Amino acid sequence: MTTSTTPSAPTAVSAAGPRLRLTRFRDLTLVPVIVLLLVVGAFVDPVFLTPGNLTNVLQQQSALALVVLAEALILIAGKFDLSLESTVGMAPAITVLLIPAASGGMGLLAIPICLLIGAAIGAFNGFLILKFQLSAFVVTLAMLIVVHGLHLGLTGGKSLFELPESLLYLGSATWLGLPAAIWIAGVLFAVGIVTLGYFRVGRSLYAIGGNADAARAAGIRVERVVWTVFIIGGALAALAGILETGRLGGISANQGVGWIFMVFAAAVIGGVSMDGGKGTIFGALTGVLVIGLVENILTLKGVPGEWKQLVYGVIILVALMISRVAGGKAQD
Repeated sequence: MTTSTTPSAPTAVSAAGPRLRLTRFRDLTLVPVIVLLLVVGAFVDPVFLTPGNLTNVLQQQSALALVVLAEALILIAGKFDLSLESTVGMAPAITVLLIPAASGGMGLLAIPICLLIGAAIGAFNGFLILKFQLSAFVVTLAMLIVVHGLHLGLTGGKSLFELPESLLYLGSATWLGLPAAIWIAGVLFAVGIVTLGYFRVGRSLYAIGGNADAARAAGIRVERVVWTVFIIGGALAALAGILETGRLGGISANQGVGWIFMVFAAAVIGGVSMDGGKGTIFGALTGVLVIGLVENILTLKGVPGEWKQLVYGVIILVALMISRVAGGKAQD
């Protein structure tokens, strides 16, 4: 008599083990690219590897990093948000119109109001997409135009320089020897990495992005989770606007314009799938670092602005190919 056997729990665990390790390996596929850029930068200009220059790179990329974090969360959930770049400029601009620099104690409300404006834009996007089953791409593309148009209309297309001190603080302050913007971006990325990697809400986000119907059948409140992600994304974009405003000391009429291309580039080369359900926050962070290092190298090399877009595109394509080869078909 023969005895049939079934796979034991340890077998299942051992099968999952290599898959988990492979996922972690894919998170690191841009690390060689970052190392290569550090080496190239050192040859381009001796100033490149100085602490002051690297700190400057991180500070300059902090605002963009928050928008990448927002977009990565939304992409993992299987949606898009193109309007984030417009929120970067519009949220702080509207805040200044509501609370002028001479408002005294009311200036303390500037940051909460700015974050609420960003969250409201995200909530409205989510409402249109979920309630009316509209395309996230089309809705947020329209909102990109509407939000930026509102910014230009209310400010008359002029830059704003008379700002509440509280709105300037986070982007210009230094904490423990580093710009506050770097600390803020680092903490928020750490929260994102831990939440998506170790908490139920993170697993729910991946499940929704992978198959929303299956996630709904498993008891996940898909609409609530996705709507919440859009709200968080809008608030993060507004916070990015606050950091950029403080760093530059004003709000230009085009603040945030054109960022969305670099945001998608950083997220995608970092391993976040545009089809949803795949990618990590750490991977998105490495994408931001690649973009920042490339930009700094081009600046130190004195590459004319007219050629930078071409170089960006080539670097992004090369980094994407290296990531694909090193990590396998992670983006199918």
